[in-house]
Amino acid sequence: MNEKTSNPAATFLSERQARIAANKTDKQLQKVTAAFMKEIVRTNYIFNFSWLGRPVIQIPQDLFGMQEIIWAIKPDFIIETGIAHGGSLVFQASMLELIGKGKVIGIDIDIRKHNRAEIEKHPLYNRIVMIEGSSVSEDVVNQVKSITKGATSIMVTLDSNHTHEHVLKELELYTPFVSVGSYCVVFDTAIEDLSREIPIIDRPWGPGNNPKTAVWEFLKTNDRFVIDKDMETKLLITAAPDGYLKCIK
Repeated sequence: MNEKTSNPAATFLSERQARIAANKTDKQLQKVTAAFMKEIVRTNYIFNFSWLGRPVIQIPQDLFGMQEIIWAIKPDFIIETGIAHGGSLVFQASMLELIGKGKVIGIDIDIRKHNRAEIEKHPLYNRIVMIEGSSVSEDVVNQVKSITKGATSIMVTLDSNHTHEHVLKELELYTPFVSVGSYCVVFDTAIEDLSREIPIIDRPWGPGNNPKTAVWEFLKTNDRFVIDKDMETKLLITAAPDGYLKCIK
């Protein structure tokens, strides 16, 4: 009896890894992916979706990647900067509800009254804590420390102000919360790759000044994290190229 028949689960995973590895050198696939990414930015594709009733401003493939990470890690807390309509908060709360533990801490400098009301009446609000204030303020960071005290498994997602300076400061402040084996996911790193072709209007970020440049700068002096290239190669369509940072020590 060969390995394929004796251990089909191992064979399935092995074949998956081989496909992901092949994606890295598939020039045609990369070309098509880049073209699609350009078009979905042009057409505001990310605004087309909801999660359990709340608008979720994310590429669906990234949500799929996030659920894999959350299910594997089973965190006590997920810290998320940037709330908007609350769709990502509800998505993460739904995953925590499925695993039967944990809360998501959402941080935003301005939680709009109507969004707060909708989030607070959502059936999954028991898994959500919201903090209004700047994600890089000492007071907010201290609140997060107090809430997460004693937790052994924490992950972080960064999706607020997308300037290099702000994201770099968030990385410095929030990566210490991340437990070994967990992730800090930095969204909208794709700004560096796409904004040269599709100008960003009325935003302080752009080419050379965005989450990806912050990640690159951060990793020059921090050896606790590595870029999980397999995740973005698997997803192909992602707002977070170089943004899936895995904590290795």
